[in-house]
This record gives sequence, structure tokens and C-alpha cells, in this order.
Amino acid sequence: MKILILGGTKFLGRHIVEAALARGHEVTIFHRGLTNPKMFIQVEELLGDRTGDLNLLRGRKWDAAIDTSGYFPQVVRSSVDVLKDAVQHYTFVSTISVYDDQHLKSQADETAQLLPPADDTIKTMAPAQYGPLKVACEDVVHAAMAKRALIARPGLLVGPHDPTDRFTWWIRRIARGGKTLAPGNPSRQIQFIDARDVADWIITMTEVAQTGTYNVTGPEHRLAMKEFLDRTNSALAQGAEFSWIDDDTLLAQGVSPWMELPLWIPDSDNASLEFNLCKVFKAGLSVRSLAETVLDTFNWDKERRQEDLKAGISAVREAEVLARTNPQQ
Repeated sequence: MKILILGGTKFLGRHIVEAALARGHEVTIFHRGLTNPKMFIQVEELLGDRTGDLNLLRGRKWDAAIDTSGYFPQVVRSSVDVLKDAVQHYTFVSTISVYDDQHLKSQADETAQLLPPADDTIKTMAPAQYGPLKVACEDVVHAAMAKRALIARPGLLVGPHDPTDRFTWWIRRIARGGKTLAPGNPSRQIQFIDARDVADWIITMTEVAQTGTYNVTGPEHRLAMKEFLDRTNSALAQGAEFSWIDDDTLLAQGVSPWMELPLWIPDSDNASLEFNLCKVFKAGLSVRSLAETVLDTFNWDKERRQEDLKAGISAVREAEVLARTNPQQ
């Protein structure tokens, strides 16, 4: 197949390119050239800014397009207007953050209530606008591509090349060993997915021109926070000792959920990590073992030699929280 990928050089995009190449597809990537230019010598690379000049895409034909870099509806609209007659199938990478948290219940599926879509006047990305903007982008793709669109709504993406450092923080922290802050309810469910598994699934769906909307995260079966920490500790063969601190105590000490302690959301707000995933697994999603993701992330993190992470509580702050909560220890 001839596949056009909008983006394709950062995180999920680069894994999609690699998955497509591994299956023998002919790949073209269209991107600005700001992140990892010339990464793939075996692909056609078109340099351009999709917010303005799309002339390099005009008059071309591909079997399918995969949009990994659509964040604003007016930009996505320009792209699909050019591509609607140039491709037979269009995949849009959205997000599981399109759902309205105020109405979200545990085990929600793809029919759950969405956030109101953002309008075309929004030109900059604020965290609170991420979900509404993606909803608006989905609407644009549906309107232009009719029944030729696949909408993928990934959950927390993890693994090598993750620019957010959220999952990576846990890998690095557990590898350091010693007394380790473990947040919230040990039995609380969590969900995340290796970006490489999302990439493989998207290429499979592209090959069969599958359409529809799917929440794409994992694992297939329930994973508790304690199980995640214990299995990660085992995979890394480290001696981390987990000290569990409940939601109320952490919040009272001013610890920030998610960014300061990745994968921690208080029990009362945890529905966003408890989705029903029957639809996507019935559609062929397969996820690698947690141990493989952990070890691959650990090795990648060592190789990149990045001292500071973008997420996670500092060692000093963690020690302070542990001392205040367990002064006898």
C-alpha cells in the first residue's frame, strides 16, 4: 500500500512509520522538518507546514492517510479537503480525553458523552482545550470522509520515545530502588498502552480499510496500581519498597495527581482509567507484555542520557512526603 502519514517523526508517528515499513508498505511522511528530520531514509519525505501550504500534497494519490498531528479543526479541515479525493481511507489519531469527565462512569465505552467541540477561533493549545479541540477535529474528519474514516482514541501512550516522561518516571524511580511513594488505593485500576502496539493496530486497520471509532488503550484485563508497581519492580530486578499513602493524605500535602505522581488519579475521578475495551480487542488489538515495555523503556531512557524528566515528583519532595506521612520510618 501507499500510505501518507501526517507527522511521523516524534512518538506515535515514528512507530507508525516503522510498523508500515516493516510490513513492506510504501510510506510518504509530510511534516515540518523540526523533529528528527531525515530519520527514515527509506521513505519519501515532504517538508511543509499543514497550517498553511499543502501544495506538495495536491495532485497526489495514496491508498490511505494517517493523521497523527491534527490538533486544530481548521487545520484538519484544510488537510482533509485536499486529501478526500486523494485517499480511500483516512485514520485520525484523536484521544481518550474527548470524553466529558463530569459524566464519565467506570467501564464507559465509545458511546460515552463527549465534551462540547471547540470552535475554529481557538489558535493555541491550552490543556483544557485539548479534548474539545480533538472532538472538533473528529467532526471535521467525519464530515469530509463520510464512511471512510477510522477514529483512534488512544489512552496514555507509553514506551520508548515518549516525550512526556510520565511512564518513564516510574521506570526510573523504581530502578533507583529504596523506599518509594506508592499513591492512592493499591487496588485502583489503571490503563495505558505501548505506542508501538497502537501503531501496529493502526496499520492493521489501515490494511483492511476498517472504519469506526475505537478507544485504544490497555491492557485487555484489569490491572491494579499495586500489580503494576510489583511487576515493574520484578521486571527491573530492583528492590524498591513501596510505601502506600492514601488519596486524602497526598492531596492534603499538596501533591498533584498525574504529573507529579504519574498514573495517580484519586479514586473519585478514576473513571478515565477504567474504560471498557471490548470493542478494540475484538477488532484485533494485541498488546505486548508489561515486562517488555518496562525493559525497552528502561534501556531507551539510559541511552538518551537525559538527566531531568518533564514529569514526576522530585527525590527531595518525595522524601519529604514520606517523612511527614511515616515519621517513624
